[in-house]
Amino acid sequence: MAKTFESIKHISESGVEFWFARELQEVLQYKKWENFDKVIKTAQIACKISQHKVRDHFPEVRKLIEAGKGAKRNVKDYKLTRYACYLIVMNGDPRKEIIANGQTYFAVKTRQQEFQELHDQLTEDERRLFIRGDIRQKNQLLAEAAKRSGIITSKEYATFQDYGYRGLYDGESARNIAERKGIDPEKESILDYMGSLELAANLFRITMAEDVLRNNKVVDAQDANETHYEVGKAVRDTMVRTGATMPERLPKPGKSIPEIEKEKHRQIKKTNIQ
Repeated sequence: MAKTFESIKHISESGVEFWFARELQEVLQYKKWENFDKVIKTAQIACKISQHKVRDHFPEVRKLIEAGKGAKRNVKDYKLTRYACYLIVMNGDPRKEIIANGQTYFAVKTRQQEFQELHDQLTEDERRLFIRGDIRQKNQLLAEAAKRSGIITSKEYATFQDYGYRGLYDGESARNIAERKGIDPEKESILDYMGSLELAANLFRITMAEDVLRNNKVVDAQDANETHYEVGKAVRDTMVRTGATMPERLPKPGKSIPEIEKEKHRQIKKTNIQ
């Protein structure tokens, strides 16, 4: 798989390696540029938080592509550094085997410890962004595991999620949590209104639940629900033993994750213009 990424690598006249985003898009099996561009934007936020200059790792370029019947169209592309590629695959769809391989490939050849070293320097909002990104990935894996366990419809999956929340939140469902936080559960995600500690507890719940469902080969929907509840309760019990504040008692942040992301995008755009 390393050869796949190596095969699209370019070397500049000065001997610097780089990748074109639209070529990486094909390797990572994203059919639509719009979807891949969203991953790039998330990676740019991670780059900025890591105290790197976005324009150094994601310089925008223009490219001519075939538009049919011999015509050509000028489109946006990015000239990516290895670090930029690393951030992109780390924020890609983890259900894709190529993404998993890419994470291994680029992580080995970049400073993988950077996020850990920076953790103490991050603001609370920046920590929330990082953990929320991890949750997006892990929730996709949990959804796949739940499906293999007999959770098929969206209604069944909502029930499955409620079992996990009830275990972690001492009986509260997702709707109960939303009501307590004063948000509309039909339009907003409760995860976007959690602080870093509350997000970390849910990341632990999601990661453990996916692992248990997969390793225990759970194939019954009710067993999957009960497993998710027990995992949520186990995370809560751990918090009790360590003296942590219970998740339902943690304060609601002043800003939602989408609001923070918009602020970061504005900062990146402003920096690129200057």
